[in-house]
Amino acid sequence: MGRLYNQMKMDLELKNFSPKTITCYLDCMVHFVRHYGRSPVEMGEEEIRNYLYYLMKEKKLSQSSINQAYSAMKFFYETTIGREWNGVKIPRIKNRKKLPVVLAKEEVRSLLQCIHNLKHRAILTTIYSGGLRVSETTHLKASDIDSKRMMIRIQGGKGNKDRYTLLGKRTLDILKEYWKAYQPVEWLFPGREPTNPISISSIQRVFKASLQRAGIKKKASVHTLRHSFATHLLESGTDLYYIQRLLGHTSASTTSIYLHITGKDLGKIKSPIDLIETGS
Repeated sequence: MGRLYNQMKMDLELKNFSPKTITCYLDCMVHFVRHYGRSPVEMGEEEIRNYLYYLMKEKKLSQSSINQAYSAMKFFYETTIGREWNGVKIPRIKNRKKLPVVLAKEEVRSLLQCIHNLKHRAILTTIYSGGLRVSETTHLKASDIDSKRMMIRIQGGKGNKDRYTLLGKRTLDILKEYWKAYQPVEWLFPGREPTNPISISSIQRVFKASLQRAGIKKKASVHTLRHSFATHLLESGTDLYYIQRLLGHTSASTTSIYLHITGKDLGKIKSPIDLIETGS
């Protein structure tokens, strides 16, 4: 894309998109251009529609991946070259809402108790304690732990937004123990090289191994701890508005998915079959 690549990169940076989103959007546009072997300026609605259909039917990409490509092209044509985008002729694929996997409180307890490595236990405990994304956890600094206010500061979260979330007392106790043993300098959870943070893949491996040791059969991931954090707060009576702020969700509709999976008060509801006389 040459000059247009640099122009789009500048536009994304001026809009204050996160580095991860910038890289993703630019990669999507590069793949789009390589698919046709032509300048994107020469292409329009027909090529875009056909490319999205190709990603769906031939490449069989996930809905989120296709929508990333859609958003990247929409940004390029609307912002970078100032062309009108027809949302009717170029429809966005409708996401199928999947209910997330959630661990019960007892399962979370079993998971954390079976971890003997202090650093690993501190990492997963911190994720569950504050409902952190794994990428946010890798970039935590020692200075982000506010023990006076019992809060964790998240810098540059999704959407490049900062926020505060909860620091549990038990989490603080574990972090104090971890601090004495490891003496982290810059990153709270450094990788093999102290100057670099621990990698996402390392945390994922720790979680998978812990899941197996705990004997939990659910198809869970590290992100499941974040879903569990939100669900358990909702079940304990926390208002959805505060959960939204703790998770860093822009829209309340994103947080409302937890209304569909919480077990709060469901045990008090009787099935209609138990309200009628069956005659047996």
